[in-house]
Amino acid sequence: MTHDHHAHAAHDHGHGHDHGHGHDHGHGHHGHSHAPAVTADSERRLLLVMLMTGGLMVAEFVGGLVSGSLALMADAGHMLTDTLALALAWLAFRLGRREADARRSFGYHRLQVLAAFVNGLMLFAIAGWIVVEAAQRLIEPEPVMGTTMLAIAVLGLIGNVVGFLVLHSGDRDNLNVRGALLHVVGDLLGSVGAIAAAGVILATGWTPIDPILSVVVAALILKGAWTVVRQSTHILVEGTPTGIDTDAVRRALHDASPEVRDIHHVHVWSLTAERTLLTLHAVVTPGADHDAVLTALRAALRQRFGIDHATVQIETGECPDRGC
Repeated sequence: MTHDHHAHAAHDHGHGHDHGHGHDHGHGHHGHSHAPAVTADSERRLLLVMLMTGGLMVAEFVGGLVSGSLALMADAGHMLTDTLALALAWLAFRLGRREADARRSFGYHRLQVLAAFVNGLMLFAIAGWIVVEAAQRLIEPEPVMGTTMLAIAVLGLIGNVVGFLVLHSGDRDNLNVRGALLHVVGDLLGSVGAIAAAGVILATGWTPIDPILSVVVAALILKGAWTVVRQSTHILVEGTPTGIDTDAVRRALHDASPEVRDIHHVHVWSLTAERTLLTLHAVVTPGADHDAVLTALRAALRQRFGIDHATVQIETGECPDRGC
């Protein structure tokens, strides 16, 4: 197939039909460069917040070990999830600039999906450890150094507020930045919870509040892990993107041009969560202007479904491929 956006090729397959292969990729060099329209400023802000969150994660984990606070260690686990999420968002920016090559015609974008899947599985293990440890501490309470716990939790709160301000003053229209902002807000709330638990321990000496809070944090980790694993698995098995109905695609394309007689062999999948790909066969009336039909189909896909990367095979006779 040609990668010329406006060309179609006619082939005689011995079946009395014509085939045009139109490709709408909307990309730059190599035809598969999916570089997101983001500024270098957004990338720098994400990297800075990722490093800050990672540093706070280490501080909370060490502080949890020193103070004996499971809540701090659990919040460190929550920060680990967000550090990984921020790293994936930053990685998406970096990989988006790498060119495709002969061995990887779609570039390296799927690495972020694979990384998300592996990270999600790791998070299940972390949450499981927190719950088991919390149960043991509820049965056999352990002493918690409330003052140390409070100091580390306040440090985490300050760091998360700074991270929030860094991202909030950036490009909030970008999905990666907006997603990162939500993760930082979650960390901020976790720090507030740890501060509250430390206050309860200092005021009353009631240490069970620490493992109880850690279970709450573990539930947040499990929720995030389930979402990450479910979404990444759906992408890795080439599932139809959420919000796209293939029957609706067929109807919209059939109505896009009076020359279109049938739309079939429709396949829609995701390269990453933000990038949808599509292939289809379109049967047109004999003598139809293939370029005009391709232009109409591309416009409908872009306007109705937000799909910029589509490969369209134009046919004027019986489809030669089995399973059409």
